[in-house]
Amino acid sequence: MRSLFTRGFTLLLLGQISSLIGNYTLKFALSMYVLEVTGSASVFAGLLAAGIVPTILLSPFGGVLADRLDRRRLMVALDALSGLAVLLAGLLLPLGGIPVIGGLLIVLSVLGAFESPTVQACVPQLLPPEQLLRGNALVSQTAALAGLITPFLGSLVYTAFGLHPVLRVTAVCFFLTALLECFLRLPSHRREDRPCSIPAMLRADLGESLRFLCREEPSILKLLLLAALASLFVAGVAVVGFPYLVRTVLGLSAEHYGAAESVMGAAAILGSLTAGVLGQRFRARWLAGLLMGFGLCLLPAGLSFLLPLGPFPRYLVMVAAFAACQLGCSLFSTCAITLIQARTPERLMGKVMSCVFTLSLCAQPLGQLIYGGLFDHFSIAPHWVLLPTGLLVCALAAASAPLFGSLERP
Repeated sequence: MRSLFTRGFTLLLLGQISSLIGNYTLKFALSMYVLEVTGSASVFAGLLAAGIVPTILLSPFGGVLADRLDRRRLMVALDALSGLAVLLAGLLLPLGGIPVIGGLLIVLSVLGAFESPTVQACVPQLLPPEQLLRGNALVSQTAALAGLITPFLGSLVYTAFGLHPVLRVTAVCFFLTALLECFLRLPSHRREDRPCSIPAMLRADLGESLRFLCREEPSILKLLLLAALASLFVAGVAVVGFPYLVRTVLGLSAEHYGAAESVMGAAAILGSLTAGVLGQRFRARWLAGLLMGFGLCLLPAGLSFLLPLGPFPRYLVMVAAFAACQLGCSLFSTCAITLIQARTPERLMGKVMSCVFTLSLCAQPLGQLIYGGLFDHFSIAPHWVLLPTGLLVCALAAASAPLFGSLERP
């Protein structure tokens, strides 16, 4: 078996480490800056929403570019532009902090819409099929580890030195990523089509990818829709519900929530490690069990609010339940992406990966809005949210078992 750490994949992974450290540190510092300046959670939420809309709208076009252009040059240009945008924001910050931060988030969102499908399309281009699951698992581990350590590092740097040094460090991370990507050597994949206008090219490429998903591989489209639906529940219950339950319903401190986030970050790393260890032994039908496990984990979290327990015992039950959910979600997403990549032709890889990214992003804000309203309405009885959601996810997993079985057939 060929080694996983080929020269190209190692360079891609090192570039992702640098980029993720810069991205996560910047996002943490910007959140602290905006909340300190405005004291308004709604302003901060509005900025985040404004930042995610371009990514949702432009990701399909990012997939087209990833399949049409040289992916190495595209990644180099996007990371270099990200570094320049951060440096420019640092220069303009004295002129108006909040508008500049909002503009920076939008610019980075636009660039990220083109970069994410490009990076995802590069992984199967750099690795043989038998190493694809381990490679995706390692990429997931890198992201989870960066998300685990960078908030702590970002808080130290921001508290000690302020926002400007964080911006400079982030720019260096982006430029370093671009430099590493300069040394990538990717097999040629560009299409030699006749010259045509940009609208005609977009229509042709997007039409081709839709025909592939709807006619040639409808199972992939069903998997994408299922993953988006699962993302709706995850974003709603875990991203909105868990911090709300810890801080507001149970009345525990920020330290309790931070400790829980660290536990869930470690669980995410363990999930991607498990995917790497399983490798070729993993079977698509197991994904139904992972989805079922997510629903089952919500049941003890909901039952803890029915039993005569104090805040801290309920907190412990929820941390254990949501950590198990995080482990399963990490394993599910890594294996699902690998399945999609393995069944997608190289010429369509960027566009299909952009569909994965777009559907997931569309589901997340919808889930956050729905579950934000539900948890507000049932704040004194959150089991009415957790228990039905757990049962609904279990039913979804049972109904999707035939789909996962069909994905094992070539």
